Amino acid sequence: MTYSAFDHPYLSGLLGDEAVAAEFSASADIHAMLAFEAALARAEAVHDIIPPSAADRITEACRAFSPDVIALKRAMGVDGVVVPELVRQLRAAVGGEAAEYVHYGATSQDVIDTSLMLRMKAVAELFAVRLGNVVSVLEECDSEWGDRALMGRTRMQAAIPITVSDRLRSWIEPLLDHMDRLEAMDRDLFAVQFGGAAGTLDKLDDRADEVRATLAEELGLADFPQWHSQRSEVADFASALSLVTGSLGKFGQDVALMAQQGDEIELAGGGGSSAMAHKQNPVAAEVLVSLARFNATQLSGMHHALVHEQERSGAAWTLEWLIMPQMAGATAAALRLAAELASNIRRLGRD
Repeated sequence: MTYSAFDHPYLSGLLGDEAVAAEFSASADIHAMLAFEAALARAEAVHDIIPPSAADRITEACRAFSPDVIALKRAMGVDGVVVPELVRQLRAAVGGEAAEYVHYGATSQDVIDTSLMLRMKAVAELFAVRLGNVVSVLEECDSEWGDRALMGRTRMQAAIPITVSDRLRSWIEPLLDHMDRLEAMDRDLFAVQFGGAAGTLDKLDDRADEVRATLAEELGLADFPQWHSQRSEVADFASALSLVTGSLGKFGQDVALMAQQGDEIELAGGGGSSAMAHKQNPVAAEVLVSLARFNATQLSGMHHALVHEQERSGAAWTLEWLIMPQMAGATAAALRLAAELASNIRRLGRD
């Protein structure tokens, strides 16, 4: 049994997504945290903070390192963060004099937040591609049926005649905006986190900015000053996810209503009923609405997590860990279902 519908043994058949689940797995998180530690060592060696030989040894150890996950779980229950135990194990694996340079000048939040940014960047790139796929199918619908007539409806009542293109435009244009937003995040949002114990990088003195810039370059992330308690970038990504699912929810709601009307759309597929064999329920359309509402609800929690008191918050930070993977899972499911629903359209409008 699982707490989450996104990896439930059978609910995941509707709501799961293996590619996004992999980005939020423990192995992906550990891999990204080790990438941070290796890149940090290399950046510090470039700027003469630690010996190059130590950086080489740390990088080599990070590539081969396989942590004791049971020990990580036990330590997490005590420390509230996984990094102290991870660093302890990594130092033991590095050994010798190089071990003292592992994690030099960094803090747990640097490692965890940078890991999140690396994985969110991968998720954003995946979502941009999937949005493009949905747009392509809807544009094919426009090419085939765009000139056909529909009844325009305002406040769910018949208004004036419109075309299929008019309604498709309300589905497509927001998705194009979301693609642009996700692609811009590569340079404007996904940034390295590196501030040290209290955000001042006190151990690096006047070389702190240079080391951070090199670290960001090593990891392929933007170079921002530390943002330990400034969480707008994380909230912005959550907002983008909610906008994506909201727009897909509008698409789903419209399709469900058109299917109810019966004469304006023809769909292949659909879900069966245990009691009424003649029915084909617009399951994908309905679930798009559910996922839009789910993410809208979760977004309020991410905005609560903007309140990071003083230089670091344990409470708000933990709230992000609870919510962000669920929002990404919901968005992944929505994009998959939207592509399936669009591909199952067999007719739009009236002849």
